[in-house]
Amino acid sequence: MFALRYVSNARVGQPPVPAALGFDPRGHLILSNESHKLGADNGVEPLDKIALNKVVSFHYRLAEVAQDGTHGDWLETSYDNEPLLYLHGFRNVVVGLERALEGKAVGECIEITLAPEEAYGPRQPNIVQRVPIKHLRTSQGVRTLKPGTVAAVKTDKGVRNVVVTKVGKFNADVDFNHPLAGRTLYYEIEVAALRDGTAEEIVHGHVHGPGGHRH
Repeated sequence: MFALRYVSNARVGQPPVPAALGFDPRGHLILSNESHKLGADNGVEPLDKIALNKVVSFHYRLAEVAQDGTHGDWLETSYDNEPLLYLHGFRNVVVGLERALEGKAVGECIEITLAPEEAYGPRQPNIVQRVPIKHLRTSQGVRTLKPGTVAAVKTDKGVRNVVVTKVGKFNADVDFNHPLAGRTLYYEIEVAALRDGTAEEIVHGHVHGPGGHRH
């Protein structure tokens, strides 16, 4: 199970909009439901929501949750770069995150805690394999493999992230567990943009173009 906390249309870390106030899709302040109803009667289109076949652009921050329920330093963040993109409904992101984002709109922020089963799964024993070093790809700037290095390797199921456990002259032992497997994770998410997926993207099951999959 995951724990979800809704944060209003403010960015993560900013004070939320008071419960009695809101904004319509054009950015106009709504003072009451009686004076500014959303819908066809005033020409305002309803907010676009995350649903099947939508391409979602979002920013995130990620930290590990300790046994006492607190989270430590951020392990990952997208706020220094472009937002991430995924095609909703195709498991392009972890299952718990995709479920939590269902029905959200641009500008909405959520905080979510995911157990391993809803994130990258529990750690699996005995999935360390020996692979040729030439088949491993590391992040830009990483020149030397050593235990603990995260690398990528192409498999018959696509590209997988692995963790190097031992390095030899020509081969390396790598752990095929995801680096975040077995961890309870805390996310802060901000929905940045939405669009309809193209017919080709839906057939292929992933986003194409900048920020997406390149064939």
